[in-house]
Amino acid sequence: MRVIADTSPLRYLVLIDYPTILPALFGRVLIPPAVAAELQRPRTPAPVRARMASSPPWLETHGPRQPLVTPTLLLGAGEQEVITLAQDLHAGLVLMDDMEGREEAEHHGLAIMGTLRVLELAAERGLIDFPTAITRLQATSFW
Repeated sequence: MRVIADTSPLRYLVLIDYPTILPALFGRVLIPPAVAAELQRPRTPAPVRARMASSPPWLETHGPRQPLVTPTLLLGAGEQEVITLAQDLHAGLVLMDDMEGREEAEHHGLAIMGTLRVLELAAERGLIDFPTAITRLQATSFW
């Protein structure tokens, strides 16, 4: 199954020190160029920039081949590229937390999973302790 990730799940999984659950759950994860750029912005937390500076082998940047979707809602470049890439590659899953982005992805018939569900799935598979993950997540700016 092809999995396309937006910035937020990657960012928070790094901040709570659980980025390796993504390859454990999904194997390879794809991100579009806009997400790769967002992960390297100066305002992105230093641990995230450092972790994503040398892309891990399970994370691949892949640009969409078709024009960006015309959203019905106001979306950032990352969300637009994620949705377009997911449609382009017939992805089985989109990892996204942004509410407008999730609504738009659902409008396009895409399956969505947020950071909380990723953590829950990882806990179900014995990869992490869910209460510990939630405690760590609450210490971030996750909303």
